[in-house]
Amino acid sequence: MKGSAIAHPIQGLIKYHGLKDETLRIPFHDSISVATSPTNSHTTLEFGSFRKDTAVVDGKQLKTRELERVVDVVDEVRKRSGIRKKFKMESKNNFPSNVGLGASASGFAALAVAACEAADLKLSLEQMSVIARRGAGSATRSVTGAFSRWRAGFEDEESYSYQIASEDFQMGIVVALIPAFKQTEDAHKAVLTSPFFHSRLAFVHGALAEMENAIRKRNIFKIGSLAERDSLILHGITMTSVDEMLLWRPETVKVILEVRKMRSEGLQAYFSIDTGATVYVNSTLKNVKEVEMRIKALGIETLTCGVGGAARTTGEHLF
Repeated sequence: MKGSAIAHPIQGLIKYHGLKDETLRIPFHDSISVATSPTNSHTTLEFGSFRKDTAVVDGKQLKTRELERVVDVVDEVRKRSGIRKKFKMESKNNFPSNVGLGASASGFAALAVAACEAADLKLSLEQMSVIARRGAGSATRSVTGAFSRWRAGFEDEESYSYQIASEDFQMGIVVALIPAFKQTEDAHKAVLTSPFFHSRLAFVHGALAEMENAIRKRNIFKIGSLAERDSLILHGITMTSVDEMLLWRPETVKVILEVRKMRSEGLQAYFSIDTGATVYVNSTLKNVKEVEMRIKALGIETLTCGVGGAARTTGEHLF
């Protein structure tokens, strides 16, 4: 009763913020993302005669709320499969976590797929995305991977992710790694207090339609432009919540200004920032090397990515 899976983290293109159901993590509106590769989370889970449920991520034993989130996902698998046994889980990321790269998305996506494999549950990616959502909302889209849309829905089974374009459609993604600790859960709660939150709800439906259309037409520059605008709106709401969460760092602004300078010089590149300080710079594959060189010249560490596929099982177990 053991299963292993690999999933890619995601970059939000049209992002979500705030939850209308905090327990089931159902958002106020749909969202669209792109999975980033070769970054991934590799997870192994086994059901057995263990004394208690345990989970280890990157060598760290999870406790309290972190462990509870893992149990929330596995409990749903146990419920659907009728398994009563305790579990042991181990997960490893091949990229730094808590820097805005979506480690929770890929981690909980890999967990859901690995747990379903261990329980011998034959579910579709869309069905497994419902289970992964219990750990982290963005894990929904990490399960289906590539370019995916998370349907908000109103009830549990209605809130799932589906792929709108595969990894056959590639784009160049340079990540400017800027460490800054944050609690995404806190941000989702506080954002509802922003005076601009309801304005975003009115705006986002048109933005979603534009983004999906740009993806289907494989228009990288339109995708980049829309994601850049959405990032500014998202962080404007975060900054104007009751907690006044300022997640950017001076390096974040440096990258933003450098990207705008690139465009003024004819190099088509666009920034995108999820909940954190790290910046994605989206462009074409042929522009990647020049974009990477420009970001490194700022003294900032970079990571170059492409578009990753859906979460998948693997025979390589971590224990």
